[in-house]
Amino acid sequence: MSTAVTTPVGRMAALARAELTLLGRSRGTLFAALFVPLILPVSARQAVKQMDLAEVGLTLGTVILPASIGFSLLYAVYATLVSVYTARREELVLKRLRTGELRDHEILAGAAMPAVATGLAQSVVLAVGCVVLLDVGAPRAPHLAVLGMLLGIVVCVSLAAVTSSFTRSVESTQVTTLPVIFLSMIFSGMFIPLEVLPDRMASVCELLPLTPMITLLRGAWTGELSAYEAIGPLMTGLAWTALGVFAVQRRFRWEPRG
Repeated sequence: MSTAVTTPVGRMAALARAELTLLGRSRGTLFAALFVPLILPVSARQAVKQMDLAEVGLTLGTVILPASIGFSLLYAVYATLVSVYTARREELVLKRLRTGELRDHEILAGAAMPAVATGLAQSVVLAVGCVVLLDVGAPRAPHLAVLGMLLGIVVCVSLAAVTSSFTRSVESTQVTTLPVIFLSMIFSGMFIPLEVLPDRMASVCELLPLTPMITLLRGAWTGELSAYEAIGPLMTGLAWTALGVFAVQRRFRWEPRG
């Protein structure tokens, strides 16, 4: 009698398909993931228009485009995954999955795939829309755009897992996700570019989790971020990734709180 041989990719793909089905049944989570990121850039546009961007070498497009992608990853990936991880934990799904062949990192990665795919698709649509409507043009340094996206996705997934460990229920995710969303939107260069902030404040904001992604994405379109200047944001993003992975290994909860 032969036994089926499974691979990590196959196991994660099967879990991702199941998670995609469950995500489609959650109307609230689906709405937040699909439509909120498309609305926020329109609101941000009015605020950005009031800034003197020419003085710091920026345009409306080079501010709105990275912000749009940042909004997408915050809501479609980070906020969605906090709800997903919390819901599956409270439903004992994560506990049951750990009794099978799936390893811990495969469970987290497989569950994250639909949200990550949604965030990527949205980011492409938003980027194309900004290029067409705001006359931004193609990225002058595409490699920085790729690095920024990859870094942003990994940081959002790890932050979501960490936030989930402090979240008691799906309903409370609206509260526990607020600090990351608020700080990222206001101080990571999305609503307010770091270039217009005082130097000391900008230096502090550069250390926030999603600032490296915004910096790399903006540099990809402006072409004014050299390879040497990109090292700082890249190292900061990798440090947050390592810290997130460590925190997940130590703090992530696989079973409901007692």
